[in-house]
Amino acid sequence: MMKISPMLETLLKPALQTFESQRILARIWGRHYRVWKERPEEIVNRLGWLDIAERMKEQLPRLKRFTATLQKEGFSQAVLLGMGGSSLAPEMFAKVFGVSPGYLHLRVLDSTDPGAVLAVERGLELEKTLFIVSTKSGGTVETLSGMKYFYNRCLTKMKPAQAGAHFVAITDPGSQLEKIAREFNFRDIFLNDPNIGGRYSALSFFGLVPAALLGVDLGELLSRARQTMKACEPWAPLVDNQAVTLGLLMGELAWAGRDKLTILLSEPIRPFGDWVEQLIAESTGKEGRGILPVVGEKLYPVKEYSNDRAFVTIQLGGEKPMELKLDALERAGFPVLRMEIQDIYDIGGQFFIWELATAITGWRMGIHPFDQPNVEEAKVLARELVAAYQRDQHLPEMPAVTPEAAGVDDFLAGAEVGRDYLALHAYLTPSAKMDKVLNELRTRLHERYHLPVTVGYGPRFLHSTGQLHKGDGGHGRFIQFTADAKVDVVIPDEMGKEGGALTFGILEMAQALGDAQALEKAGRKVLRIHLGGDAIGGLKKLADSIS
Repeated sequence: MMKISPMLETLLKPALQTFESQRILARIWGRHYRVWKERPEEIVNRLGWLDIAERMKEQLPRLKRFTATLQKEGFSQAVLLGMGGSSLAPEMFAKVFGVSPGYLHLRVLDSTDPGAVLAVERGLELEKTLFIVSTKSGGTVETLSGMKYFYNRCLTKMKPAQAGAHFVAITDPGSQLEKIAREFNFRDIFLNDPNIGGRYSALSFFGLVPAALLGVDLGELLSRARQTMKACEPWAPLVDNQAVTLGLLMGELAWAGRDKLTILLSEPIRPFGDWVEQLIAESTGKEGRGILPVVGEKLYPVKEYSNDRAFVTIQLGGEKPMELKLDALERAGFPVLRMEIQDIYDIGGQFFIWELATAITGWRMGIHPFDQPNVEEAKVLARELVAAYQRDQHLPEMPAVTPEAAGVDDFLAGAEVGRDYLALHAYLTPSAKMDKVLNELRTRLHERYHLPVTVGYGPRFLHSTGQLHKGDGGHGRFIQFTADAKVDVVIPDEMGKEGGALTFGILEMAQALGDAQALEKAGRKVLRIHLGGDAIGGLKKLADSIS
């Protein structure tokens, strides 16, 4: 169910007329690449998500057998090694759906932070753990580093012939990972439809394999997705097409300067926001344009917001604690779009709504919603820094300040309320305590400077919002946090062999420095704050200094 404010109804009408006159929906379903660009690259081979919910039905028996075999063999835990589109849907399934009795507890490692790697390892009984190595390209450095590390850890408890049975791969056909999986006798290889980009892959093997291990009812999830898909086909009534309404409004609002899309979710489905954040940011943030998704932010009083904001809510049936505040926002002239789902399985339909909506927004904004042209820049710079480290045995020095001398006021001088935003990039060990202090800092910064403030852990965010930060209109300012690793961890050079020339800590720092360089190269303002050996204490000091 969807409800839009009168302001949005007025905005929607002319956009819908143009949309219909150009037959955009029929052309999208017909895979016509000229909806977006004059060249077919990364369009004609990126539209497999349109009907994947229908095609995955035939894979359900395989996924059921796969899960049952693991249960029979005594597996009780799974670790997903992946980044961005390979990790965000599985993480959402784990957090929103939880684990059904008798199924596998799932943890996601989407970090090169050595503290994060060790935190995952500490909770594992390796003999009962399955590792899901998940990467579309088959060569993602973070994912393969984790794979090599945990494969070697398994060898401390079992023989090579047994270790392969503790790994599965999800990847595109012909990838490097497929070759590795065959060489090391992985238990299974799930070859995904290569015509689906990572951030559109939630209803493919990338999302459904880990969901199956958790005990999610995949039949019901896909059924909800197919129902929504049918309602969004070109011959269905447009009044029932929530994706068209959402997609056109996101585009129209962006053109009107309301390009900070604030997404508010009922508490039980809040983790769905991280998946939406990547989809919108990486799809729309390019060619000097972009929509900044603001997720995880508390709902402030009306006076705290500027005219660059628009609001979308997804509320679980019967749970509407935000209604009074949303009404106040509407009365104050803010665009508010309200969506409601009956239960968590409606997320199957939400995946499709947001994917199609984002593709439609790409048309309206005149951008390519399926590529990520700026993501590679930070990767290239990080690789150069790693090569420099291997040659010189140290990373190049880059300017950084301490929390006590951060100079946030000077850094944000001239930032324009109603246009600019602030992003916090935390190359730190994720934890509940870290989340709390980062969110406290986020709140302090918003209340003092009246800018939208987003938070992302590095290098995780490089695969989601990193594209937007470098490809949008240049209205972001960026505070990067780094810290000293308390304990570092060696990345094996090869699976099954001891020793390595690189550590997770060095890789993480190279990624942080490479990202800072890429931002500066794109003309963005970056403040690097090094927190030393006490990251949480340093963040608290910084938050206390901001009144």
